[in-house]
Amino acid sequence: MRMGTHPKALRTMAAAVLAVVLAGCTVAVPDIGRIVDTLSGQPTPAASPSFDAQQAAVQQLIQKANQEQADAFNKNDATIMRDTTTAEHYQEMVQINNDLAAGGVTSIELLNISWGTITVSGTTAQATTFETWRSTYSDGSTDQSTDQNDYTLVLDGSNWLISANTQPGTGTISPGAGTPPGQSGQPVADAAPVRDVSSNWSGYAATGGTFTSVTGTWVVPQPAAASIGAEATWVGIGGVNTRDLIQAGTQTMVSNGSVHYEAWIEMLPDSSQSVALTVRPGDSVTATITERTAGAWLISIKNNTTSQTYSNTVTYNSSKSSAEWIEEAPSSGRSVVPLNDFGVITFTNGSTVKNGQNVTISGAGATSVTMINGTRQAIAQPSTLTSDGSSFSVTRTQAPSNATTPQRRRRGP
Repeated sequence: MRMGTHPKALRTMAAAVLAVVLAGCTVAVPDIGRIVDTLSGQPTPAASPSFDAQQAAVQQLIQKANQEQADAFNKNDATIMRDTTTAEHYQEMVQINNDLAAGGVTSIELLNISWGTITVSGTTAQATTFETWRSTYSDGSTDQSTDQNDYTLVLDGSNWLISANTQPGTGTISPGAGTPPGQSGQPVADAAPVRDVSSNWSGYAATGGTFTSVTGTWVVPQPAAASIGAEATWVGIGGVNTRDLIQAGTQTMVSNGSVHYEAWIEMLPDSSQSVALTVRPGDSVTATITERTAGAWLISIKNNTTSQTYSNTVTYNSSKSSAEWIEEAPSSGRSVVPLNDFGVITFTNGSTVKNGQNVTISGAGATSVTMINGTRQAIAQPSTLTSDGSSFSVTRTQAPSNATTPQRRRRGP
């Protein structure tokens, strides 16, 4: 299926893409381009005697669901997807299609589907596909990518329905290997050394400990209305080496000359959710995620300019394996949405609780992540950390961002 983060929706632009599953973003994971090349070469297995009627029914249902998603998006009629998904997954698919449209996508098309393993166990089934999708944007540009999809289905009476769909193995961050990305336009002042690169994350990520809180402050940007695409700014825990990721942040989406602003949260593998907090360009925002008791996380986003706050406690099983301060090109379907021209975003007062101690970004041992496009040009570059170790900026370069490879679902690698 064409999915968004990602907002891994567009944002699950994780986890994912970068995966940002980064599960969107610093990790010694395989190069995304190589993953795509590998996946796109998967042949469709020949039928065998063990491919029974139930497996065939699962395969047909997934094929139908994919076509229905494309038809629902292209005809602007979400109800077309109702008969192939559970009620909960239907709402996720509606949001994914909405995020695609908000990111400037005007049409989607499934070009190819190859099959992996299909297993049926009673009233549940698991199926793996390798799908190639093409997205067309309002400016006439297109992108095409291939991803692995792992489907979960449930039997409703005599009919199979899709209850979940994840995209494993598409980590956001790859080692920089000492090769600086290409430059376009003027070099970024105080650019951080290239440690790791990502197709949709730029910022800092810390690993090597147990992380139970993260916070950061930034000013909501005002991207050029003439540009197309989206950007998401957030803090998160998990997702660098793992498929879990809890995030909170803001996002701007530019389409047809208008800009939409929102605050959001996300807990992979679920899609991102907009929250009841108004944000406008120029507003100072602080996002904080803290584990209060085992598995209970307090997420708060405060608009420092208006003094309004969103706060909610959620239950989430986190690996607590990393902390991130990220500027992201959200994902939409199988590819990263073009990164809009946000200018410069500055993170301040960044800190995390690592192994029980409150430390700055620097004190946590975080390393920089540079966002690159499909030709390895830097499109969003982090600066070095300030002397107090808690602040840095991310600069949008002049390099194009529409030639990217697959990522994690909605925000996150």
